[in-house]
Amino acid sequence: MKGTKFQLKVWEYLKTIPKGSVKTYKEVAIALKKPKSVRAVANACGKNPYAPKIPCHRVIRSDGGLGGYSGTGGVKTKLRLLRSEKVEI
Repeated sequence: MKGTKFQLKVWEYLKTIPKGSVKTYKEVAIALKKPKSVRAVANACGKNPYAPKIPCHRVIRSDGGLGGYSGTGGVKTKLRLLRSEKVEI
């Protein structure tokens, strides 16, 4: 995988989010012991070239908004993927 050290950490963590559940960008930052790196987590998700194999679609904003999606089709695809996993959005 190609990416910065931080991006690789984020992407590895994303693989641990179970199908059918979501985390916020803030929860991911806290889990990585970088609680002030919320925006960096969002940027790493946005740079994920392996979507949906690395499931960045399972990361949402703290206010419940979807945020962005780097995969083909953008946010519409993110919403479709989450609904297919039975996530209430």
